[in-house]
Formats: sequence, C-alpha cells, structure tokens
Amino acid sequence: MPTNISIVIPLLNEAPSLRELHADLLSVAEANDYCFEIVFVDDGSSDQSWEIIEELAAQDARVKGVQLRRNFGKAAALSAGTGVAQHAYVVTIDADLQDDPSEIPNLLSTLETGYDVVSGWKKDRQDPWSRRWASRIFNGMVNTLTQVKLHDHNCGFKLYRREVFDEVDLYGGFHRFVPVLAAARGFRIGEAVVNHRPRKHGRSRYGPFRMVQGFLDLMTVCFLTGYSQRPQQLLGLVGLTSFLGGISGMVFMAIYWVLRMNFYPDWTPLHQRPVVIYSVAALLVGTQLLTMGFLAELMVARDQKRSRRYAVRTMVGNPHQSSSASTTD
Repeated sequence: MPTNISIVIPLLNEAPSLRELHADLLSVAEANDYCFEIVFVDDGSSDQSWEIIEELAAQDARVKGVQLRRNFGKAAALSAGTGVAQHAYVVTIDADLQDDPSEIPNLLSTLETGYDVVSGWKKDRQDPWSRRWASRIFNGMVNTLTQVKLHDHNCGFKLYRREVFDEVDLYGGFHRFVPVLAAARGFRIGEAVVNHRPRKHGRSRYGPFRMVQGFLDLMTVCFLTGYSQRPQQLLGLVGLTSFLGGISGMVFMAIYWVLRMNFYPDWTPLHQRPVVIYSVAALLVGTQLLTMGFLAELMVARDQKRSRRYAVRTMVGNPHQSSSASTTD
C-alpha cells in the first residue's frame, strides 16, 4: 500500500526554483511509490511565483496552491499549508532547492522507528560561516532552555505525523520551534542527517535581526511550554519575591525611623536613603506582577481559542479535498 504524504512548501519570491522543485518531488514519489500531494503556500510573493503555481496545478492534479493576501510570515504560511494538507504524514520543505527531496525516505524511515516528528540535521551545511556560527549559538540556546536536544532547530526540512498540527498553534516566529511545542504536548521528537545543497537562486533572508527575533520567540516558547497552563507560578513567584522585598524594606524603614527619632538623631534622614525608592518600586512591581498572574490565570481558565493569523486570497487545485490522483488516508 502506498505511503500517503502531504508536502507543504511555504515560499516568498521563489519563482526560479518552483518547477525544478516540483520535478524533484515527482521523481522521489515515483521512485518510492508514494501517494502524495504538494501544497505550495505563496506568502505574499511579488514575482511570478503564483502564476507558476497555477500552471503546475493545472498540469498536475496532485498540486494545490494557497495564496495569502500579503506576507504574514513563515509560521502563518505553514499553518495555512498544514490546514489544507490531507494525508497522514506531512513534510515541510523550503522552496529554495537547498533541501534535498531525495532525503524524504530517510526522514520517513526514522519516523517509523517510533517518533512523531523528525527534524532534518544539515550536518554538512552549505552556507557562509557567519550563518553556521549564528545557527550553532541559536541551537545551543534552544537546547539549554527547552531540553529538546536537536542539532538544527532552524532546519525547515521536517516530517510530522498529521496530528501534530492539530495540537500545535503556529504564529509569529514559532515555525522554528514546532519540535519544542510538539514535545510539550507529549509527542516524540527525533532527527536525521539530511543532505544540504548550495543555493541556486535568490538570497538568504537570514540576518542579525532574525537572530534577535529568534531569541525573543524562544523566550515566549519557554514561557508557553513551561507555564501556559499555570502562568501564576512564574509571574506570581517573581511578583511575590518583589512584593516581599518591598514589604521588608518598608519594615526596615519603619524601624529606622523610630530609632532615629528616639535614639539616634544624627542618622541620615529617611527620605535621603535609597532604600525608600527601592522598597516602593519593589512593592509596586510585585503588586503588578501578581495582578498580571491572576489575569493570565483567568484567561487560561476561559480557554479562549486563538484566532487565525492569516488571510487567504485564493486557492487552486481543489484544496478542500484530496486530489483525484491520490487516495485518501
């Protein structure tokens, strides 16, 4: 029985590579007897990417296309693509041809050893040294803070069981942290070495600002995976510590004032001591954090469903059901 795979490809201005990527994916599917669909997600391209996707969808019933109204970011594009994907296995792959589609069988064989997510590891990475070192620093931070140990969290070439995307909410820059978010929901995470090819077209969009964005997103992920259901345990702990520090300072000032007024008139006047400002500030900050913790607990208790973070302009290739060239799972 053929293996059913959905291949989700987020893209932005990748027109020169789309036909070649489609041909590579066809070769892999035919060589391995895969029953598959290809979902291209155009994340607000300004080149001919969408016209090429429409052309490929007209030629191949297995091709589907989703065009977003503007550039919403890779996480939103992945969310849109996985929302359309129909099959039991979902492969995410970048459109720049650096990810090698011939590695899909390798990812699948690793997944079948007992994992729910398999992340690609670009061990021999074909990128400038500056990107390689930035990636090592970033991966080291993620491994340390999340305890999900992968060599290459930022690799876009991954294989998932379809149910992962029923549990993980993608937005902002969270496409880098799907394995971390999935692990927090109890899914099993693995990795496999994949071939990484030199860039043929376009240029990398990775830079120092992306590094800063990634670090801020990492802080958010650490909070969500550790305290999303119990935010008061973090906010309340910090707030209570600050509040008690402020109260202790107030008690010290009261004792100091009594001693100065009755026994030590030569001591420095109370209003000239920095402890006054520090104690009042700690008291206010502690009160605010405790209040924020209570409000966060109320929001969690209400379990408000997150709204969709992208807007679709149009679709091609009958995206609401499996194509006629493939069987349903």
